[in-house]
Amino acid sequence: MKIVKKVLALVMALAMVLALASCAKSDNAASDGNAAAETTALKVGAILVGDETEGYTLAHMQGIEGAVAELKNEGINVEYEYKKKVPESDEVAKNANDLIADGCTLVITNSYGHQFYLDDVIKANPEVNFVAMTGDLAAKSGQANYFNAFTSVYESRYVSGVVAGMKLKEEIDQGILTPEKVPTGFDENGNIKLGYVGAFNYAEVVSGYTAYYLGVKSIVPNVVMTVQYTNSWFSEEREAAVAESLMGMGCVMIAQHADSTGAPAAVEAAKAANPNLVCNSIGYNVSMTDVAPNAALTSASNNWKVYYKELFKAAATGAPIPQDWAKGYSDDAVMITDLGQSCAAGTAEKVAEVEAQLKAGTLKVFNAANFTVGGQNLTSYTTAYGMEGQECMVTENGVTYFNESTLRSAPYFDIRIDGITEIESTYEAEA
Repeated sequence: MKIVKKVLALVMALAMVLALASCAKSDNAASDGNAAAETTALKVGAILVGDETEGYTLAHMQGIEGAVAELKNEGINVEYEYKKKVPESDEVAKNANDLIADGCTLVITNSYGHQFYLDDVIKANPEVNFVAMTGDLAAKSGQANYFNAFTSVYESRYVSGVVAGMKLKEEIDQGILTPEKVPTGFDENGNIKLGYVGAFNYAEVVSGYTAYYLGVKSIVPNVVMTVQYTNSWFSEEREAAVAESLMGMGCVMIAQHADSTGAPAAVEAAKAANPNLVCNSIGYNVSMTDVAPNAALTSASNNWKVYYKELFKAAATGAPIPQDWAKGYSDDAVMITDLGQSCAAGTAEKVAEVEAQLKAGTLKVFNAANFTVGGQNLTSYTTAYGMEGQECMVTENGVTYFNESTLRSAPYFDIRIDGITEIESTYEAEA
């Protein structure tokens, strides 16, 4: 009888231990927003070129987490895992394999150069879906599990140019920006000098800086722009140095396609050192007003949540994933950040007007009537890098324009238009 009682006591004790363990597991899953719920529909791995200290990657992380939260409310549970600060190197393949070993069935990379290290991993894992952000190889690869995506960020670049143009116009109207008062800010033909900090001379950057420039010109026609490259996506030191170089050339507005706060911080410091300096900045990805409260006007930005929600939902439910995805203002996928305190009066109203035109499709950013190449307006363009032989110009309703991000998601506008001068970087290339 004593033996039976001891056995029963052991069984009961074991049952209690198992019950407590089960409760603990359930509590952990409920309390940890990134823990795999019992009904997890999808596990995602993201290979990121930076981390939360870098604006471009932060925007992706915010998009992923926002999409996960919204899908959870719809009953779709998504688990995610990050691999941060992964350079454009063999580290991409290593991290992709690690994520797959962890159970990820969707792997995302967020930097253009990451795609060149994915091919073998994609072919070896046909049951896993891969998305290369800003990439341009998926359609050509023939791999059914390979996709590309990017936003139509050139639209928000254009709008940020409108913001810059409004500020320049205000300074002109108030007699602040004149050849007499700011002689270095004008070229020999009376054009106002703009500066642009570019990362690399890729089509993505060319498309963005051209859209920005055309936005400025829509408000102030007599502008020229100098683009100087850093050969790095993220380098506070290089971006600050290039911004200082451009200001040294007389540029009265500094914009950027680079991922740190280096450029706006340099403009802010220059204004603090010289209160009479006429110069402001336009940023990228996130608001720069924290580091440049007096200089930053706005930043061109992306709402990555729009794409990630579509992607995760499709991957979780087995719906088709678009081979190339690119959306803009009409789908709330792009935007500008809040206007800074130094913006011109009337800027918010003008921005609302332009954004409405972009959403309606009545404004074409790359309208051929608004720029020239060698003094001529383009009617045809078939030599875009990676798109050779395909016609990129279309005519609709009497308007001829470059049809950006429709033939593929990654930008392919690589035309060097009149009024913009590029300065090659003296820096060695780095991711």
